[in-house]
Amino acid sequence: MYLPALSRLAVVATFCLINTACAADDDDASHRSGHSTSRINGSITIAAGEAASDADTINGSITIEPQASAGAVRTVNGGIQMGAGAHASTLTTVNGAISLDTKARVDGSVETVNGGIHLADHAAVTGKLGNVNGAISLEAAQVGGGLDTVNGDITIGADSRVQGGLHVEASHSRWLQLKAGKPPVIIIGPRAVVQGSLQFDRPVELHVSRLASIGPVSGATALPFDGDHP
Repeated sequence: MYLPALSRLAVVATFCLINTACAADDDDASHRSGHSTSRINGSITIAAGEAASDADTINGSITIEPQASAGAVRTVNGGIQMGAGAHASTLTTVNGAISLDTKARVDGSVETVNGGIHLADHAAVTGKLGNVNGAISLEAAQVGGGLDTVNGDITIGADSRVQGGLHVEASHSRWLQLKAGKPPVIIIGPRAVVQGSLQFDRPVELHVSRLASIGPVSGATALPFDGDHP
């Protein structure tokens, strides 16, 4: 899962280095409506209600404020934050967390290598959502292309829906094996739905609410629980 993300981010870095329109200072960049924004060093903010075609930086965070929109959103060292009702095509970073506020929507994939991912109430991702290191949490949110991690805990909160299944991959890196530590904890809450297979290629702790609906499980034993949390 994470090698394609690294490849895409290498392309972003190269693009910024060779593109003369890419700013190199350390100040925040404010977006001009209808244009793409590219930087080397510094954060990017798409102001509330504005629209950007793309947003790229190497060293800096990217914020899409409430009701704003963007195309492909990519950074290397920095987090990505979407405000309430914001919209984007894809979100990709290497080192940084990703968060979607209430009713934010991404029409493609959401990927980070080292960082957590959080979807608030009624946020939606139509593509795949995944990382290598970092917790993934959904609060009554929707994911259309499945969840994927190596070392991250996953909480699919009450009333969330995931299509495309869930996959916890085995690490093929000796360094990641040493870093992994305790098994990931997977929690599927009340009335949550996971359509598709739940595949675990490494040991995990899997807790599933008796009120949840899930697909076939391979590589783990589901431990049922009552109430809101195991």
